[in-house]
Amino acid sequence: MNFRILQILITILSGTEYITAQNASVRGRVFDAVSNEPLPFVNIIVDGTQTGAISDLDGNFVITGLYSGFIRLQASFVGYKQAVSPEIEVSSARIASVDIPMQVSDLKIEEVTVTASPFRKTEESPVSLRTIGIGEIENSPGANRDVSRVIQSFPGVQSTPAFRNDIIIRGGGPSESRFYLDGVEVPNINHFATQGASGGPVGILNADFLREVNYYSGAFPANRGNALSGVLEFFQVDGNQDKLKFRGSVGASELSATLDGPIGEKTTYIVSARRSYLEFLFGILELPFLPNFNDFQFKLRTRIDKKNELTFVGLGAIDVFDLNLKIK
Repeated sequence: MNFRILQILITILSGTEYITAQNASVRGRVFDAVSNEPLPFVNIIVDGTQTGAISDLDGNFVITGLYSGFIRLQASFVGYKQAVSPEIEVSSARIASVDIPMQVSDLKIEEVTVTASPFRKTEESPVSLRTIGIGEIENSPGANRDVSRVIQSFPGVQSTPAFRNDIIIRGGGPSESRFYLDGVEVPNINHFATQGASGGPVGILNADFLREVNYYSGAFPANRGNALSGVLEFFQVDGNQDKLKFRGSVGASELSATLDGPIGEKTTYIVSARRSYLEFLFGILELPFLPNFNDFQFKLRTRIDKKNELTFVGLGAIDVFDLNLKIK
């Protein structure tokens, strides 16, 4: 009798786990990449599956019943090139969101069979470009969610000491790369950077903000000049459109808190702050110096109408070295 009850409980729990695993959702918008006009009746499917949806008159769509994890979406429409979205993390805890721009197809033929790649192709610099998804950043061993340390494992990138994350491409200098955050050039992306170098022990950018990263090791785009070794383009996510969401995490050297959500119907925001706890560890070990770093990051996006939107981004950091005066 007890065995029979145990068997029933296991069956119920297994069914509950299966239902929860398939409770993830993603919503998004499909639009013309040039005019920003919404595209209705676009077919959107999850790459590698038959699960999908069709966009409405405003270009919006919602796909439900997904397994938690990382996915890519494929969008196809008559007169447009097939588009593939960046890598998206979906879970039952929140509804993920993504924008999919589509390019007009200029090629007119009678009949053609197209096989889509799960990765987006960039027409400019296709050979030297590598796109890094959030899944690769999260799952890279030893990287501690630091993009610079992920790139250090790529071919042609020289390894550096474990306490530094300098990016040295093909023997160039660590200060010869350029960094862009949502199209805006950022002089440095690391804490405690030294003169003549762009690296440091810890990165400034919070991985919770990143949608994907474009890494160029050569043949840079025309609008990304003044780079001798490499170019990194960071693209940030938007805030949650449905409800307020909080995420806290503990890293190898810092504590972080991220908050995102909607402001009205047309505006979203995402903001985060991080603080190190290294000064406490160094104090316990009675080391002569106490490093302390803080950083913050935010993005505010509001839609003016169907074609126009306004975005504000912010990034800041404070690094301090104090002497340990308590050493006897």
